[in-house]
Amino acid sequence: MKFKRNSSVSIVAIVVTYFPDLVGLKKQLDILLPQVSGVMIIDNGSLYESSVWNTIKPFENVEVCFFSDNQGIASAQNYGIKKAKESGVEFVLLMDQDSIPASDMVDRLLLTATEKEKVAAVCPWFVDDRHNSTSPFASVRRLRLQRHDDCSGRREVSIDYLVSSGSLMPMSVFTDVGLMREEFFIDYVDTEWGLRAKTAGLDLYGVFSAQMQHHLGVQPLFFLGKKIPVHAPIRLYYQFRNAMLLYQEDWVPLNWKFVDGCRLSLKFIFFSICSQHRLKYFKMMVKGIYHGLKGRAGEYIEKC
Repeated sequence: MKFKRNSSVSIVAIVVTYFPDLVGLKKQLDILLPQVSGVMIIDNGSLYESSVWNTIKPFENVEVCFFSDNQGIASAQNYGIKKAKESGVEFVLLMDQDSIPASDMVDRLLLTATEKEKVAAVCPWFVDDRHNSTSPFASVRRLRLQRHDDCSGRREVSIDYLVSSGSLMPMSVFTDVGLMREEFFIDYVDTEWGLRAKTAGLDLYGVFSAQMQHHLGVQPLFFLGKKIPVHAPIRLYYQFRNAMLLYQEDWVPLNWKFVDGCRLSLKFIFFSICSQHRLKYFKMMVKGIYHGLKGRAGEYIEKC
């Protein structure tokens, strides 16, 4: 599919879906399409009846690609990136199915992406409309995690943690960095790619003026004044497993491993003690650590 050019540059949004709320997806497209050249929806095995997708048929410059099963977010993103490259676009914008961008988000991201040199990705500031809060950008400074939640007149800030949804990436960057690591399946996919980009001498930026509604997990919990995103136990498995896989890579900076390991340790304690289904969380986190140390990757299959 050839995508139109909405501005001086061509941008294709890649939206990965899995049993999406199609009303919410339509809302996303209403806001997103005026900002980009086109949208590519990669459905990761939702297996909806074809008639269910009729709600998005009226949209122009939208292409929907269907996977027969859930192949993981990295595989779906890579498929979209490859197809976008074939179309000759200059930038891709990665999106989750439930992220709602501000009407000027892409323009604000593009401003930073084109003004800065050696850019791998630029990311928006997440707003959680459930309790009117924002998610800080994060960077690693020596042996501590520095959170940036006050713009203080700054338009953007250099970051070390990339969240893929809302990230604008020059197509050329994939030649230097490569594609997403498909064996991770989900979680730490964006983190690993961002670290690879930084190792290649490229930069990641968080843009305060570019905002997007995005929910990290289901309804979060608050612990000691901090917001803790709550995911299903299976997601904790992938987080801990993929973290272990990443910690074993020689190219990952030691101070980043230390800081991220401390962050995960606190998460382990919190979900093992304070969560409602603490035993299930504990078992999945331990299993994730064990599988990661053993080098096991790919989709987790529960044995009967």
